[in-house]
Amino acid sequence: MIKKEIAVVILNWNGKALLEKFLPSVLEHSEEAAIYVADNASTDDSVEFLKAHYPSVKIIQNKENGGYAKGYNDALKHVDEEILCLLNSDVEVTQNWLEPIYTIFKTEPKTALVQPKILDHKNKDYFEYAGAGGGFIDKFGYPYCRGRIFDAIEKDVGQYNDTTQIFWASGACLFIRKSVFEVLNGFDDSFFAHMEEIDLCWRAHNLGYVTRYVGTSAVYHVGGATLNATNPKKTYLNFRNSLFAITKNAPKNLFLLIFMRLVLDGIASLKFLTEFKFAHIWAVLRAHGNFYSNFTSLLKKRRVLRSQLLKESVSKYYQVESIVWLYFIKNKRKFKDLN
Repeated sequence: MIKKEIAVVILNWNGKALLEKFLPSVLEHSEEAAIYVADNASTDDSVEFLKAHYPSVKIIQNKENGGYAKGYNDALKHVDEEILCLLNSDVEVTQNWLEPIYTIFKTEPKTALVQPKILDHKNKDYFEYAGAGGGFIDKFGYPYCRGRIFDAIEKDVGQYNDTTQIFWASGACLFIRKSVFEVLNGFDDSFFAHMEEIDLCWRAHNLGYVTRYVGTSAVYHVGGATLNATNPKKTYLNFRNSLFAITKNAPKNLFLLIFMRLVLDGIASLKFLTEFKFAHIWAVLRAHGNFYSNFTSLLKKRRVLRSQLLKESVSKYYQVESIVWLYFIKNKRKFKDLN
């Protein structure tokens, strides 16, 4: 590849330490790509560090910290390459990680989004929570992955070294055609962070685009470097944004789905109660409160999105009815046991 058609865009917010640790692997193994760091109005010396030590890296300075969603929406307006890789700042890439993904884009015109295998940087024999071997959702919008269902993480023994169609690609390392990103009008800014990639992939799915997982490309993700799993804010964003995505994108029986989510989220709150996680119970309540206060605007977005659909392009978005039932009641811990 003489002309660089790939842009690796790393979103940064006060992450100088992460850039010091992980940017070298990106530069070493990404000769085919132009490397960007999009800074989300950091207050540390990240930008000065990049200018002093990595002059080849292109810097985009956003005017505010709009989270993952708005941060990338603002930054990608300044990127011209056709294939975009949205890469978390806490990801270590590997040799030849770009080549198999580039090949997919060049040989499969309908493929719009791609995710590599995502392994745990802290325990490299295991998949990482955020994406693992490719993402799916159940009928009620709960996400799960090949290699990760709720907190059950599989060891990588080559079981997901394949290339296959998935429903959503992880925002930790998400490839997308720039032309498709523009057709979709990017991420929904209102998500701020968490599950905005699921909403994006769902909208792409509804328009007939394909999302793929490429297991011959691997990266290692720390996970939770900005907001860890024990933080109630993460619980709030995950529960709220899941409801946002369902309301915007689910094809039918919307009010029944919302009612069922109310019941299931209530059960989740009871689980938090047994674990004495009172801040997480409050986070779930706040998530629902914010969802209902935004319900009218979400219905407007839904009407716009539904008006854009071609009837024949919309297909079933879920493989299992309830991942909650299968995991907590049927004790299914691995993806291969779900069907």
